[in-house]
Amino acid sequence: MDFRQTLFKYRSYSPIPFLIALLLLATPTILSFIAGMIFVLVGEFIRLWGVSYAGSETRTTGPVGATILITSGPFNHVRNPLYLGNILMYTGFGVMANVPALAFAGFIYFFFQYTLIVSLEEEHLAKKFLDEYARYFKSVPRFFPAFKKYTGATHPQPIIDWKKGLKSERRTFQATGLVVLMIIAIWFLRRQI
Repeated sequence: MDFRQTLFKYRSYSPIPFLIALLLLATPTILSFIAGMIFVLVGEFIRLWGVSYAGSETRTTGPVGATILITSGPFNHVRNPLYLGNILMYTGFGVMANVPALAFAGFIYFFFQYTLIVSLEEEHLAKKFLDEYARYFKSVPRFFPAFKKYTGATHPQPIIDWKKGLKSERRTFQATGLVVLMIIAIWFLRRQI
């Protein structure tokens, strides 16, 4: 089996060791918390915007696949907005917890992990959508958003559905809230010592 497929299948669990280390090493301050929260909120907004277009296809844990090539919304500016959002969120957690080395290590690790996963997804999309994907691939960056909007879509695009996006992101909201609450609890406990 392709290692990238294994990474894709278990991508929801790979943050667990990072988050455990983060909570064990956390020494949050008000400033680190606010700075990190900005990263987390921007990352979550990008994710929510993306899933409000892509819907439940983003929640698959089976083989890599796609029924349509989405090039609207955040996909106009970056090919992988959900992974970009995740990278920003994990980096933000490291900043929030005031563990700069772990924030940097998390950024590098998740960037590397998502690069491998995306390479597998790109192979699938290139085979399925041929020239259309080739144009999109050439015009829109993988992780670092372009300000210029992609206008080369030749097929109908989904309409944004914030309600479905919010429903799809429920688990992410819960996990994010739990991590934030734990960092706040650590901050209060450290102040008592």
